[in-house]
Amino acid sequence: MAWTREQMAERAAKELRDGFYVNLGIGIPTLVSNYIPQGMSVQLQSENGMLGFGPFPYEGEEDPDLINAGKQTVTEIPTTSYFSSADSFAMIRGGHIDLSILGAMQVAENGDLANWMIPGKMVKGMGGAMDLVAGVKKVVVVMEHSAKSEPKLLKRCTLPLTGAGVVDMVITDLGVFTIDKKRGGGMSLVELAPGATLEEIRSKTQASYYVGNALAAA
Repeated sequence: MAWTREQMAERAAKELRDGFYVNLGIGIPTLVSNYIPQGMSVQLQSENGMLGFGPFPYEGEEDPDLINAGKQTVTEIPTTSYFSSADSFAMIRGGHIDLSILGAMQVAENGDLANWMIPGKMVKGMGGAMDLVAGVKKVVVVMEHSAKSEPKLLKRCTLPLTGAGVVDMVITDLGVFTIDKKRGGGMSLVELAPGATLEEIRSKTQASYYVGNALAAA
């Protein structure tokens, strides 16, 4: 069985560390806020000027003024603070955000990322993605492994790039890949979703990748 959206978010939450400042992108990444480990202090940052927010509210407890970058209602925590969008992007561009978890349309084996535009489709803009992938310390992509039977892990992205050589890790519904940016790229499969097989991943992946020793020996 492939991981569900919730299980992918739960796996991404394992990349959180105590004291981290984290930005969550639209889509599956927003679910990560529901899986922050008990007792861990993580400050979630939103491009629209909110730092420190909790999980989604229960029905009936929503505050329409408290939203994340995806316009979803969120909750306050004791450390919540508010500021201008300009200050928010100063945090991002200044390298003060430890981790960005975001979605993607395509990721290349060298860490290139395309996640903001399909030519010919109406788009509102690239949002903060280009700033995030250029300014944060670690970039984790969470996405489905393929779309309409077409692979999303490619040798080279065919859609307009959000950033070149910026991705550190990719979590799909089938497994987890790391990319060694310090050595100019190089994708490695390091974890399989329960029920997924090496053969299934090979058939649905265009990118070249190494298989981690633990998986190869299994």
